[in-house]
Amino acid sequence: MIKWPLTGLAAAVAGLALSLTVGPGVASADPDMGPIVNTTCNYSQVMAALNAQNPAAAAKFNSSPIAQSYLRQFLAAPPPQRQAMAQQAMNTPGAAQQFGIVQQVAATCNNF
Repeated sequence: MIKWPLTGLAAAVAGLALSLTVGPGVASADPDMGPIVNTTCNYSQVMAALNAQNPAAAAKFNSSPIAQSYLRQFLAAPPPQRQAMAQQAMNTPGAAQQFGIVQQVAATCNNF
């Protein structure tokens, strides 16, 4: 089951959601947040990438108004604030498991 600790993730999105290949967590203690923090993608691009790359994660994300709101706030924030938000999200239980998907979306969302 995918958990989105955006407000409670992902982060991932990091979204970030934000995320984009569900699997094991990142082994590194300090994952590279640069692509996520510095993304130039808008909400529509992120969601298109998420839907294309991981429909199950997108469906779960779309069922969470809290996660959607967090992603919108994240993308509207300047990079320094995004860094703080991403770090906070990574400290949320379960966020590390979503990092891969968030990282993949951040790397490809400009194609959508």
